[in-house]
Amino acid sequence: MKRLAVLAAGAALLGAGPAMAEVKSTWKAGLRLENKVTIAAPPDKVYATLGDIGKWWDGAHSYSGDAANMTIALEPGACFCETFPTGGGVKHGEVVLAWPGRMLRIHGAFGPLQDDGPSGALTFTLKAVEGGTEVVQTYNLGGLRPEMVAAAPVFDRVIGGQLTRFKRYVETGQP
Repeated sequence: MKRLAVLAAGAALLGAGPAMAEVKSTWKAGLRLENKVTIAAPPDKVYATLGDIGKWWDGAHSYSGDAANMTIALEPGACFCETFPTGGGVKHGEVVLAWPGRMLRIHGAFGPLQDDGPSGALTFTLKAVEGGTEVVQTYNLGGLRPEMVAAAPVFDRVIGGQLTRFKRYVETGQP
């Protein structure tokens, strides 16, 4: 329960999430989240900017407190990693699909979920639309305890908040 309180506090710091956010479904041991935004930029630029994760991810949702310590290469097998100023670091996830201009998928259970051992996949699907790129962000998690499934709206606000920051960063250079 302490972890849920930390997640709720972190989610409150994010403020409003993306315009279209939804807990798509939950089941006994899992959940599926979906968030959508349209970004005023072409798919190739949007995709490339996903690799600038240390510039748009919210440092409040990192172990070090500073997103600048986070990196991700847009290639299969790449680490979504964070280094600690005092040495060491954490592997948040691994890129399992890198399709320039179309899709990025990262396998991982983020933050406090990592300790529980569930399996998760965070996917960014890009599609050219009038005025830019539609980005659909999904996060699927399985192997969760019931109280973690019940916290799906909190996870949605946190993960969706990252998408909101990403959109702002691509469009303005500021998350």
